[in-house]
Amino acid sequence: MRNSSNLLLSQADPSPPPDETAWSLPGGLIGFASWLLALSIPFVIYGPNTLFFFLYTWPFFLALMPVAVVVGIAMHSLLRRRVLYTIAATLLTSIFMFGVIFMWLMS
Repeated sequence: MRNSSNLLLSQADPSPPPDETAWSLPGGLIGFASWLLALSIPFVIYGPNTLFFFLYTWPFFLALMPVAVVVGIAMHSLLRRRVLYTIAATLLTSIFMFGVIFMWLMS
């Protein structure tokens, strides 16, 4: 007769962790808001004469909008959804991009 005292209790395999996808809406909104703020800086510095400069160069600055949105999404994902750090990093990056384009066009 068999010894039935050696029972093997198996546990179910642990379920895989859910996909950790970063939600991109806050990062995109932060990127768009930082683009708007960076767009307003030349108006603060140079006044209403900035409109004449933007009359011919607006495609360069408009092209920075999707870049700023993608930077906001990437920063939000890389900084692990820390909103304050995302705002600071995205704002600095957007202002830097605007400054580079603005200085290149003003050369």
